[in-house]
Amino acid sequence: MTFIAAHTFRPGDPGYDEETAGFQTGFALRPELVVGATGPEDVGRAVRYAAGLGLPVGVQATGHGLPGPAEGGVLITTRRMDGLRIDPSTRTARVGAGVRWGRVVEAAAPHGLAPLSGSAPGVGAVSSTLGGGIGLLAREFGYAADHVRAIEVVTADGEPRRVTAADGELYGALLGGGAQLGVVTAIETGLVPVTRLYGGSILFGDALVEPALRAYLEWTRGLPDTLTSGLAVLTYPDLPMVPAELRGRYTASVRVAFTGSREEGERLVAPLRAIGPALGDSLRELPYTEGATIHSDPEQPHPYYGDSAMVSGLDPGTAVRLLRATGPAQPVWTVTQISHLGGALAIPRANAVPHRQARYLVRMLSPLSPGTDVAAIRAQHGEVYGLLGPAVLGRSLNFAFGAADRPEGIYGSGEARARLARVKRRYDPGNVFRRGYAFGE
Repeated sequence: MTFIAAHTFRPGDPGYDEETAGFQTGFALRPELVVGATGPEDVGRAVRYAAGLGLPVGVQATGHGLPGPAEGGVLITTRRMDGLRIDPSTRTARVGAGVRWGRVVEAAAPHGLAPLSGSAPGVGAVSSTLGGGIGLLAREFGYAADHVRAIEVVTADGEPRRVTAADGELYGALLGGGAQLGVVTAIETGLVPVTRLYGGSILFGDALVEPALRAYLEWTRGLPDTLTSGLAVLTYPDLPMVPAELRGRYTASVRVAFTGSREEGERLVAPLRAIGPALGDSLRELPYTEGATIHSDPEQPHPYYGDSAMVSGLDPGTAVRLLRATGPAQPVWTVTQISHLGGALAIPRANAVPHRQARYLVRMLSPLSPGTDVAAIRAQHGEVYGLLGPAVLGRSLNFAFGAADRPEGIYGSGEARARLARVKRRYDPGNVFRRGYAFGE
């Protein structure tokens, strides 16, 4: 066989299962060939090989956001492209496709800078940015995609390109278009001068869950753009690794990240503390390097299905009905999250990140255990999202887990999708990159 890369795997080879494994373990990837790329040259050879045989190409960094199971084709894994360079003079980071957000946070901190990283340090920085990237400081600085200055990408012809805003359509389409146009091997992205936060979470239990939800929605109406927040509702499983005082309890957690002073932060969160006795309160001043503790996302790979809705508004009555439809009385165990948007996220940019007018992002995530009926979970989630009615503007590419056959709403309006489809026809006329959520027209 023609040489493609030093790290290649076929089914049955030692290392094949480890190379295809990702964080989201509920959906199996069984490609005909896996290419563990170390640079653009490996990617180019893999793409040309696949295109020559008419095989689809998929891309995986950390595997947090798998669109679903996949058989056959070529999978390019990017974890070995892990170069990272910080330029403090230009407040820029060059980030390889395999780098996780936690590394960028740690590398930028000594220079008094921070990336627009998300809540989980183990997520791939490049892949999440291509999907938009809603970070800890999203309302103040916008999407991570809004700060990308250059993209290094291998397109369907197998050729490496470096594109910037001056290159127009490909640059804009990659930012928000995900992996449908090529394999991004690195990005250059801006950093912000942030070293510390006032942040953390307040946890309410049982009878205070619905009051906390109502109070949270009211509270978000008057917040400055320098405060980004979200609310998560779940019933803690009765398992040994869960603190005894939380096992089996129905809870609501409000998460806060604020770049202002501790004194102003204390004043702003006072209405939250007035909701009632909290099970936990970790609000404090902290270095940005400890920002991941605000959400404390799971670190161990596990199986799950999830989806999202970007909404123009969310009234308390509808929100309560949504919680009751996903609460402890329901047969499907679900984590429900509401993120406050607006601020800098609403500013139009020269990229394909859609739904900028959304005021909230609503997400649901359910674990997949052996024998789980995925169709039943999807149906239940669909019914719940139906409660949101005409407020739904669409979905978020970064928070659609396992629904590759449902691309509707991912890329915005018909006009926006048509624009992406035109770029697709120009740079990938053979539809080599056809894993994931198709643009359509």
